[in-house]
Amino acid sequence: MAIDGLGLRSTYISTSLLNMRSQFDDLQRQLSTGQKSDTYAGLGVGRSFSVGLRAQLSNLSSYADTIANLNTRINIGNTVLQRTIDIGNSIKTAAAGASTQIENNGQTMAQVQATNSLAEMLQLLNTQSGDRYLFSGRATDTPAVASVGDIMDGSGAKAGLKQIIAERKQADLGAAGLGRLAIGAPTTTSVQIAEETAGSPFGMKLDAVTSSLTGATVTGPAGSPPAISVDLAANPNPGDKIKFSFKLPDGSSEVIELTASTNDPLGPGEFAIGATSDATAANLQSALTTSVGKLANTSLVAASALAASDNFFSASPPLRVDGPPFDTATSLINGTPNNTVQWYTGEDGADPARGTAVARIDQSITVQYGARANEEGLRWQLQTIAAYAAVTTSASDPSAKEQMLALSSRVAANLAPQQGKQSIQNIQSEFAGTQDAMKAATDRQTLTKSMAQSMLDGIEGISNEEVIAKLLALQTNLQASYQTTSMMYQLSLVKYI
Repeated sequence: MAIDGLGLRSTYISTSLLNMRSQFDDLQRQLSTGQKSDTYAGLGVGRSFSVGLRAQLSNLSSYADTIANLNTRINIGNTVLQRTIDIGNSIKTAAAGASTQIENNGQTMAQVQATNSLAEMLQLLNTQSGDRYLFSGRATDTPAVASVGDIMDGSGAKAGLKQIIAERKQADLGAAGLGRLAIGAPTTTSVQIAEETAGSPFGMKLDAVTSSLTGATVTGPAGSPPAISVDLAANPNPGDKIKFSFKLPDGSSEVIELTASTNDPLGPGEFAIGATSDATAANLQSALTTSVGKLANTSLVAASALAASDNFFSASPPLRVDGPPFDTATSLINGTPNNTVQWYTGEDGADPARGTAVARIDQSITVQYGARANEEGLRWQLQTIAAYAAVTTSASDPSAKEQMLALSSRVAANLAPQQGKQSIQNIQSEFAGTQDAMKAATDRQTLTKSMAQSMLDGIEGISNEEVIAKLLALQTNLQASYQTTSMMYQLSLVKYI
């Protein structure tokens, strides 16, 4: 009979005990960690599926971080936009009810408020989120706008808005102060009003004329440059009227209405009927000259300031009067970086502003959330408030109050919703659309993450009850094996017999 060696039997018993001990330790690890295995190899056939699920969960976490960052940036941007809207509404209300009282600084109190609001708005447009300027387009490390001092007063040899407005005022008024219009008498019975230069962007433009003057022949505006002619073949009757319509540089319209009269003294907007049509024509010419001069020094001055501000803010490069001399200038020229302040300092492209910042929030979804300070809605409000803040006059100027009244009414109208123009609310709506897309993506990803985590837990996780049962059973077996082994190692031949 063959007898096994003691060494072989001992090795077998030790290996068995070590295996059970290893299983016991692994079950204890599973119970403490909740994981089936600490290596992918221990997962068996589910390991490749586990790797894929973990990659998916990692991507979902990355998308969640991106969405959180974007929400922060958009919320900050919306706060800026809402405050900017509030500024516009405040200045609109102030301008609509502005007093014409000129203070020592040559401005009304509403204009002083506009100056402070302009500085705040420029500061808002330079808002950062982290290290990113929100309204600079793709130039995220560059401030969006220049300082209020540089924009208004210039910098060194570079002209600011106030200088651009002053130069344009000269160009629009002209040397005679009649809005670049010439008023004369081609014949003793006629009066003619004509634009000084054909095609010039400056001054008032003849738009239309209507007349109820008895015996008068009215023509125009026609010719190059355009002219309107009124020929009085006979004296008009008292109460007969003639109305001249003009287009101003900011796109607004004004009307001068003159009435034939025998009153003494004459009332506002009246011209005297003379003994002859020659005398009446001379009186009409005088009344028209006075009325045009008054219109030029009130409404035209206000319109000129808004037009100059538009030249400065909306054009890239900014436009300015081709002078000196400015009062006889006939064209605009591009300002250069050496002679004119560039108010917008961010990235300026032809593509939509929202597309300057794009982020992926899901596997197949990207959102756009960029912004530029020179977008139409922001720029329109900025240039209107800046023009209001830039204009000054003198209390001793007889036209000062009417100038300010004309400017205030135009500012209030420009800050009201503009048909066909982008508004700041439009930008907010586009941001809101981006946030809606991110919320929808977050909801989907939350559900997907929950499902993926459940599947991953099913592959990598354990059932505590099952592991505990195995652990108790193995513990019992291990104790029994230790006892049996101990007894066998203590067994001797004498004890056996």
